[in-house]
Amino acid sequence: MGGKQKTLVILAGIALTAGPTSPAFGVGATHSSTLPTAATEPGTSVVEWNRELITILSDPKAQPAGVQPTRSFALLQAAEYDAVVSITRAGPAYKFSVAAPRGARADAAADQAAHDVLVALYPAQRASVDQRLSSQLSAIPAGPDKQAGMTVGAAVARRLISLRSHDGSSAKPPRFRPGDKAGDYRRTPPDFPEPVFTNWGSVKPFVLAGGDQFRPAAPPAVSSAAYATALNEVKSLGSKTSTTRIPDQTASAKFWAAAPIWNVWNQIAQNLVTSTNTSLERAVKVFARLDLSLADTTIALYDAKYAYRVWRPVTAIRLGGTHYNPDIAGDPHWAPLLTTAPDPSYPSAHAALSQAAATTLTGFYGARHHLAVTTKGTTRTYAGFQEAATEAWLSRIWSGQHTSIDNSAGRQLGSQVAGFVADHL
Repeated sequence: MGGKQKTLVILAGIALTAGPTSPAFGVGATHSSTLPTAATEPGTSVVEWNRELITILSDPKAQPAGVQPTRSFALLQAAEYDAVVSITRAGPAYKFSVAAPRGARADAAADQAAHDVLVALYPAQRASVDQRLSSQLSAIPAGPDKQAGMTVGAAVARRLISLRSHDGSSAKPPRFRPGDKAGDYRRTPPDFPEPVFTNWGSVKPFVLAGGDQFRPAAPPAVSSAAYATALNEVKSLGSKTSTTRIPDQTASAKFWAAAPIWNVWNQIAQNLVTSTNTSLERAVKVFARLDLSLADTTIALYDAKYAYRVWRPVTAIRLGGTHYNPDIAGDPHWAPLLTTAPDPSYPSAHAALSQAAATTLTGFYGARHHLAVTTKGTTRTYAGFQEAATEAWLSRIWSGQHTSIDNSAGRQLGSQVAGFVADHL
């Protein structure tokens, strides 16, 4: 990139996962130099399929309530990646490498794989997904090479969907029983909803050996001085009526809560691929590594959340009058700037997922990119991936959601998962 910064405009509205590679099922063939290859074909079709999934997820009825959307992103991008490398043999498969005849079109393979995954996951959306496939394939010349590519994509998608059909994602979670001791997670005001994704930590990861592979160490006790310091920071900065939080921090808190965090990072990747004219071969790798990292980080963070079951700041502050910590003064009427998410506090999902994404994208594009990120009509700018990730997790203190203890554990977890995925894909 010649050291020059690029300005990326991200329209955020909206997620994927990984595992060890598997032996190839077939042997690829070389291609004539007169034919387009995945190294020269643009990666725009990969962006379009990623956008298609985000569009599907914008319908709140599309996604099963108990299934985390990052799983869908991981399946979509892993299928496209394996379909392409089955033809190009440019790298190891994520899971499946199928036989491909000489001249098979990698772009047709990616399109067909993406289509088949989305139809399998969202059968009610078939009409729009079929239309997307027709549009994508219309740009590829008809003939046996196109058909061969489509056959490869269909085979990869079928195998991946079958492989993940018993990954534990459809298991009915047991009824959550809140604790009654200091520090125990319990439902949060104002509506006291049931906790979400209580069993997601036991879902089979895509790349990690298990959800607990990088489980962070236990947090400081809620009776400790370290916890009091972290909670009092949230009490001051994260209150709905805070007089210490500056306007820009308030704006940041609302900005990073406006769209699912995995959506934002996928859309950052979309604009990276588009603005840098990334090839198909590289684009499928960028998205596969990103979304496999996000999916496995999600599994890992829910493993930790429900292993430790730490209460949220709003609970801790309101119960401060019970004197579980002499350095915390309770306020039974305290309310956070934003409504608390219905799951335990430790570790922070924003911190874990943003760090995983920033680590992944830095590995491909370097640390310095001028990012202009837009959500719900508001734009904020950053000097690079890490700056954006840092603000994302700090925003959770400013919104009253998390402590710095939660953020620190999340950052470490996301970095470890992304590094492990990068070593295996």
